Amino acid sequence: MPDPLIALVLGLVFMGLLTLLIYPNGGLIGYIQRMRQLSARVLQEDALKHLQKAERHGQPATLESLAGALQISTSKAASLLKDMQDQDLVALHGETFQLTTEGRNYALQIIRAHRLWERYLSDETGFDEAQWHNIAERYEHEISLSEADDLAAQLGNPTYDPHGDPIPTSEGEMVPHGGQPLTSMPLDSPLRIVHMEDEPEAVFAQLVAEGLHTGMAVRIIEKTSQRVRFWANGEEHLLAPIVAASITVSPILQETTEKKPVGEPLNVLQPGERGKVVTLSSRFRGQDRRRMMDLGILPGTIIEAELESPGGDPTAYRVRGALIALRREQAELIRINRLQEVLQ
Repeated sequence: MPDPLIALVLGLVFMGLLTLLIYPNGGLIGYIQRMRQLSARVLQEDALKHLQKAERHGQPATLESLAGALQISTSKAASLLKDMQDQDLVALHGETFQLTTEGRNYALQIIRAHRLWERYLSDETGFDEAQWHNIAERYEHEISLSEADDLAAQLGNPTYDPHGDPIPTSEGEMVPHGGQPLTSMPLDSPLRIVHMEDEPEAVFAQLVAEGLHTGMAVRIIEKTSQRVRFWANGEEHLLAPIVAASITVSPILQETTEKKPVGEPLNVLQPGERGKVVTLSSRFRGQDRRRMMDLGILPGTIIEAELESPGGDPTAYRVRGALIALRREQAELIRINRLQEVLQ
């Protein structure tokens, strides 16, 4: 005959496991169901973005293109499209699929959330530029329409994300940047970067490594089938055409580009020399920019180069009575006028 105590313990364990499995909203089964629902919604929203992108570029969206973009089987893509048809989000035209008005509006909501998150990550956090896209890919599915409106208001209702992509308004309206690929522009013409494509990641990482960003003035000096060579921010850059094509530019006025850059980079100062800050580069974003300002590095501040490390980097600068170490890459983004020039 079984021991009553053992039977009681086994009964309690069984009830505990049963509760864990079926407890409303908190049980394991409920959790799995919610995860499946979330995964299905994310897949559907990613499908809507793919169809909107194909529509924007004038490319056909097929069963095979959707399966490839989402990295799923064609049978799963067919099931997904059938569900979206039933919801009146897409319509079949021959062998291609197109967004309905409702589907297009839904897609623009997801795109708006993504680009607002990238703007937030750029302006308000210290995340590295190469991380913005992947983080926004996750969070774009977790924000409601009202939360997106609140985020837009917090950011000052920006028109573009940090890569230059237009951010749709809550009504789905966008202001296009109007640029052309760098590879299509003529030699020795004053241009400005208005957009940098952040996909694929490997290409975008190369653009980031080159120190390129939107708003930068450029001028092409050589263009062949093997390379594109151009000047940007006083430096020469050399890219393969497929990489350079990810940069979108617009012509700018000749007189604008011929103006001398404001001041000099802080790192030109030698120990004992002083300069007055005139501006901080727009490449100082989010927490990095706030840190510089918290340290007192503002237009009008006098900075003295005091001590250079044995390896030449970092350098210690005296700012408002405090000694601050700055790496060369940071000092290059602070523009100053040498003090003797200021006094003349």
